[in-house]
Amino acid sequence: MNDLTPFGDLLEAARNGDGEAFRELWQRYARGVAAFCRSRGAEEPDEVTSDVFVSVFRRIGEFAGDEAAFRGFLFTVARRRLVDDVRRRGRRVPTSPWNSAADDRRVASAEDVVIGRRSDTAARDLLDGLTLDQRDVLVLRIFGELPLEQVAQILGKRLGAVKALQHRGLDSLRRNLRDHNEHTEHEGRERQ
Repeated sequence: MNDLTPFGDLLEAARNGDGEAFRELWQRYARGVAAFCRSRGAEEPDEVTSDVFVSVFRRIGEFAGDEAAFRGFLFTVARRRLVDDVRRRGRRVPTSPWNSAADDRRVASAEDVVIGRRSDTAARDLLDGLTLDQRDVLVLRIFGELPLEQVAQILGKRLGAVKALQHRGLDSLRRNLRDHNEHTEHEGRERQ
């Protein structure tokens, strides 16, 4: 199994319990699900993503549909898991988050740290400039690779509303990115 394996063959192999097929499904779709979870503020996006796939894999025999329907199924389950995550956090006792800087068991390269923090921060800043609905639509469209109709179904919105949210979200991202780039260029000139 690989990226070129047709979805129908991959699904059939997974239904027959082929571990390689499950691994391939994970590799194809986990990044998009995790991005959706991150964009919705999941405390542990990787954990929520794992929960989504465990649930989907348990019910793989019941699934009927094509690749687009499968992606829709994944993101519907992800949205439900995120609701569960928010409820669970509301009932938990506050804890201190893990501080990677204080953990001496693992050390990343300086380059990885700088690039990772800069790109994560920039991406979060850009997404924070959107409304939650705009962010959901864009993340599902871009990372989930879902058609507008499925995004509307997952979010429980009319197709026209989803199109408008996508349009306004992209406009906001363009403006925010332009402002961010102008700010970065200005800072660069000041340092010189």
